[in-house]
Amino acid sequence: MAKQYFGLRGKALNAALIWAVILPAFLSFGYFNAAAGQLLELNSWTETFPSIDASTVAASDQTHVSILQGTVVATYNLGALFGSMSCIWIGDRLGRIRTMTIGASVSVIGIIIQASSFSLAQLIVGRVVMGLGLGMVAATAPTWQSECSTAEHRGAIVILESVFISLGICIAGWLVFGLSFVQDNSVAWRFPLAIQGLMIGSLAVSAPWWPESPRWLLRHGREQEAKEVISALRDLPMDSEQLILEVAEMEGAVELLASGRFRDLLHNGNQWLFHRTVLAIIAGSFQQLCGINALAPYVSLILKEYFHLNATDSRIVAACLFTFQTLCSPIGVFTVDRVGRRKLFMFASIGMGGSMAIVAGLVSQTQNDSALEAAIAFIYIFFACFPIGALGITFLYGSEVAPLNARVPITAISVTGLWATNFLVAEVSPLGFANIQYRYFIVWACVNLCGFLPAFYFLFPETNGRHLEQIDEIFLRSKSIFDPVRIEKRLPRGTAIGQALRSDLEKQTAAAAEHRE
Repeated sequence: MAKQYFGLRGKALNAALIWAVILPAFLSFGYFNAAAGQLLELNSWTETFPSIDASTVAASDQTHVSILQGTVVATYNLGALFGSMSCIWIGDRLGRIRTMTIGASVSVIGIIIQASSFSLAQLIVGRVVMGLGLGMVAATAPTWQSECSTAEHRGAIVILESVFISLGICIAGWLVFGLSFVQDNSVAWRFPLAIQGLMIGSLAVSAPWWPESPRWLLRHGREQEAKEVISALRDLPMDSEQLILEVAEMEGAVELLASGRFRDLLHNGNQWLFHRTVLAIIAGSFQQLCGINALAPYVSLILKEYFHLNATDSRIVAACLFTFQTLCSPIGVFTVDRVGRRKLFMFASIGMGGSMAIVAGLVSQTQNDSALEAAIAFIYIFFACFPIGALGITFLYGSEVAPLNARVPITAISVTGLWATNFLVAEVSPLGFANIQYRYFIVWACVNLCGFLPAFYFLFPETNGRHLEQIDEIFLRSKSIFDPVRIEKRLPRGTAIGQALRSDLEKQTAAAAEHRE
């Protein structure tokens, strides 16, 4: 009898995995990213942490306070960076489910420390610990979800993460706005920080009860468990021909690709591991280097400084921006398996880069109210493009281009790149706005249009509609970094690893082993 989970199978089980694991994981991701930056203007916050209050210092000290503000916001990203890096070594040892459970539990501990803070040092420690746990979750959940999903719907299911992240950011914006009316009480900032524990804590409680990745189980010799998981996920009998074929395809990939080591990622070899790692890093970094983290955590401050809005109006506009982003997020869900990953990447880089360039020009007209109103409209366009082609899709692509033997380390490295750039942008943005002002928007326009757009066009093969094992074949056939895009366009869909290619790969693997000896 195939194993069941709370009596759920097939579509019902897959839906439960989304709501019980992916929702709390990425709702927390979005909320954690947005909450702290929205608290910087609250009176009760600055009374508790006066050293990061920019309104009470002399002009000569503004730079120092801006750096300190950025550091406090960014320490969470620093913790997440180390959390995701840890998955490079422990992710495949512990398994997907156990890693997420431990990560969520660590985050809850950090949230308790943070929400009970009475000093800046305690706050920073709490944020680092909270980030450490979420980094483990964010590095593992996309891999687990992509390995449990079918090729036909993998994109839409994984990119739901962007909807949940946007929803988390939206909740943070409106919650902080509502509590800003009780500014003289520390509950105005302690409650928004503490409520995070319920989100990520639900994941720590529920994750152990759900199925492990079938590909991870096969790699560790647990074939019967893997068959039971696939049977439950696809709602197939254990003797189903479809189940047997799917297991055989996975086993073929395990047999050919399961002998990897971390140092193999540092050179290409016959699997093009280094190139695939770089693609995953670029995809992960795009999420933050597009400029979103220069806007989202500080949007209320930016609206006050450059658009001359009062504190209440700036928080309302900020919350509306986050709501608009959430409403635009489902567009990515409905298009990622129709349009494809590569085109959405390019659409987002053009839309966000163009918006940043126009905002820079309009904001420079400080006395022109019409120009400032138009600039707000283009910020809305930026927030629309971001979830469609730069949010959940970055997690998806990094896990898709990685082979089974290196999927967790490559995905972890990709998410590490995301957190590293997240930390960098959060750290330097207050300083950037303080020193070069509206010209800071131009930086992000150039990064999108001159950096990411050509990279997506020339280097990123389309992965839409292909089994993870078929994506391996694209890279196994490549001879240069530009080949994967060309080969993907010519390679028919619906084919597993061919026998000739299997034989060639076995010969290359054997030759490489002899060379190492």
